Amino acid sequence: MGTPRVARGNQRWSSPRARPTRAQWPAKATVALHASRKEHAKAATPIATTSAFAPLPARQSVLRRPGFVQEQPRTIRARAGPSDNKPVLAGSAGDLTPEPKYFLGVHPNTWKKILPLGLMFFCILFNYTILRDTKDVLVVTAPGSGAEIIPFLKTWVNLPLAVGFTVLYSKMSNVLSREALFYAVIFPFIIFFGAFAFVLYPMIEVLHPTEFCQKLLEAAGPRFLGPISILRNWTFCLFYVMAELWGSVVVSVLFWGFANQITTVDEAKQFYPLFGLGANVALIFSGRAVVYFSNVRAKLPPGVDGWGYSLRGMMSMVVAGGLIVAGTYYLMNRFVVPNVETPDKGKTKKKKEYMSVGDSIKFLAKSAYVRSLATLVVAYGISINLVEVTWKGKIKAQFPNPNDYSSFMGDFSTATGTVTFIMMLVSRIIFRKYGWTVAALITPTVLLVTGIAFFTLVLASGPLTPALAAIGMTPLLAAVYVGAAQNIFSKSAKYSLFDPCKEMAYIPLDEETKVKGKAAIDVICNPLGKSGGALIQQFLIVGFGSLAASTPVLAVVLFAIVGAWLKSASFLGTQFNELTKEDEVTGP
Repeated sequence: MGTPRVARGNQRWSSPRARPTRAQWPAKATVALHASRKEHAKAATPIATTSAFAPLPARQSVLRRPGFVQEQPRTIRARAGPSDNKPVLAGSAGDLTPEPKYFLGVHPNTWKKILPLGLMFFCILFNYTILRDTKDVLVVTAPGSGAEIIPFLKTWVNLPLAVGFTVLYSKMSNVLSREALFYAVIFPFIIFFGAFAFVLYPMIEVLHPTEFCQKLLEAAGPRFLGPISILRNWTFCLFYVMAELWGSVVVSVLFWGFANQITTVDEAKQFYPLFGLGANVALIFSGRAVVYFSNVRAKLPPGVDGWGYSLRGMMSMVVAGGLIVAGTYYLMNRFVVPNVETPDKGKTKKKKEYMSVGDSIKFLAKSAYVRSLATLVVAYGISINLVEVTWKGKIKAQFPNPNDYSSFMGDFSTATGTVTFIMMLVSRIIFRKYGWTVAALITPTVLLVTGIAFFTLVLASGPLTPALAAIGMTPLLAAVYVGAAQNIFSKSAKYSLFDPCKEMAYIPLDEETKVKGKAAIDVICNPLGKSGGALIQQFLIVGFGSLAASTPVLAVVLFAIVGAWLKSASFLGTQFNELTKEDEVTGP
């Protein structure tokens, strides 16, 4: 009969003919086989350890035939399954589920969610860094413009369009699925940024009403320079608003909304701070890309628009990054989301009711938790804006050429990414050792300390001139560098601690508050914070005659805003801990 083969699973004969049919088996053996199967099913009940063949003596007698060598008994180990609390038997016999292979102590289903989310976040912030640096260069260095245009632009253009988007998004969320809503929002951004570089910018001589605005400025006077500059460079201002909305909509609403949809609280605590690691690597690389395209004008022949060439290269990368984000989201919805654990699995979902925009705002206003979360977002926007506009004005004075300005901003982004990368590593320890509340309080503290340092240098620039000259610096250059340091440390604290804290705060909320509350807070409150800071600056400029003269008052306002921020963060931390404990007790 030849050499017998070792059985794999249950049994195997040396040849197909050697295997007996059921009709050839003795009647007693058939009855014993059925009985052994029932015993085996009972033995498959979750236990610590059991032998695969010990409870089946009848099977051993039936299978003991010539030419058959039985495999040695193997141990089946029981362990918890990935998506519930039921043990899963690990083994290859019958229909037993194989034991999943953990990597770095993390379940494979978790890696299936975290790695694609990290890629999406990388690409989104790669784009945002390029867009953020480019928008400032466009509006600040435009003809007849300056840093003074930014407060007017944020108040009278950015905020109304952000509110309009929120109205549209709220209505679309009631009629579109989550996936369709994602595509309906992100693709208009991708199309616009590509069209701006290759269609709108080459036609600015035709599209911009330069002569009309120059006559209007002569008639109205210099006090209306800001509003007239918006009209004069309207395509640049439109780019500015779309870049701002990319940060509010794509980063906050689309990405973090999707991440909160498929990520549990435990996974969020472990991996949300680490999302920024890959994102800040993107920040470093995007900063280098901005520097490269900003300096490429030196290699171009005379007569070629160096800034236009740089703009086309940077916007091409933005379009490519946006398509990668959309493609990753599509693949995750097809192959990952249906097969992994999400916070909504096992929970009874309420029937979705239609709510108007006004009803949604009234609903959110009733929640002290959501109001505190909104205060955090608005306070950050106002605080950072009180320092940033003055700093950007000094950058233009130091680097009036658009390419030089853009190159400096690229170096600034690279430094921000490096410091934030380090902070991301530290933030994981902070979350694990000190918790949500301490992590949420660090960002306002950092912004307060660095903001005071910047205002002190600006106010005491005269007495410090001899000391600065001794080290080869002018007061203007020193203000640029100190302002850059203030923004670097403030933004690194925001990306590594403030943003993860803000997004984690949504997880314990119900589905309706997550969707509509997040849209209202991130799309309205974020621009509202920036516009609020811009309004404060506008009033102070009119009242004191200049931004420099109002600097002491800006410092006092900064103290007050940060105080409200610290109070709201403490309250929100208490509420977050209580809701998280309730979820752990009730379970899915």
